[in-house]
Formats: sequence, C-alpha cells, structure tokens
Amino acid sequence: MTDPDYLPVTAAVIERDGRILIARRKHPFMGHGWEFPGGKLEENETLEECLKREIREELGIDITVGTLISSRKHVLNCQSAIILYAYHAKYVSGEMVLNDHDEVQWVTPGDLHAYGFPDPDWQIVKDILKNNR
Repeated sequence: MTDPDYLPVTAAVIERDGRILIARRKHPFMGHGWEFPGGKLEENETLEECLKREIREELGIDITVGTLISSRKHVLNCQSAIILYAYHAKYVSGEMVLNDHDEVQWVTPGDLHAYGFPDPDWQIVKDILKNNR
C-alpha cells in the first residue's frame, strides 16, 4: 500500500500584542472547530505566498510570514490527506473581514487549550505551547 498524495496546506499563527489569532469556520468542515487560518497551495506559488494570499482572501488583512513552526502529514479521511505547514506570522494592516469564518478571537498562548481544534490544528497548539515554555 502506498501513501496517499498529500495536499500542501498552510496555516498562519498570527501574533499581535502577545496574542494569537484563531478563527472559527462558518462551514461544518471538521466540525465548526477553531483553526489557524490558511489554505491550500496553488500551482506556481510558494508556501509563504499561499499563506499571504489565503489570509487576504479569508480575513482581508495583510501579514508578514515568519519562521516555520511545524510541518506534519495528516490523513483526514480515506480520500483526503494533507501536509500542514504552520508558520509564525505578524499582522501588518487591514480591517478584519470574515469571509470564511463566523468568529475570530485574539487569545494568549496559555488560553489556546480552552478552544476546540481539529487534530491538525491541535498539533500546532502543542508546538506553540512547547515553544513558549
């Protein structure tokens, strides 16, 4: 049996004033859970370009992309598998517009455990908490 093709997906851990932006999806994908915003890599695009584009499309804001936090493979179901690249990011400008989400929160790293994240994003939470010790 061979590994499924893993779709490259990005996630931004956007920091501002010591808090991290999390967003709750409007659509029931992965149970209306909280997530780190981002999305699928398009052809001829770097991971950093993808993340900037996705955040602009989803939230209407501009970010700078920093260092890679983690990259992990996740099998979501029998037909879907991703490799999720999570990056540190900083808010730069723009007014927040919720296109794909129904709510956003700026939370401290220590409060992340209180929110319901799907497994791929929960792994990012663990990395954030491990690195903030």
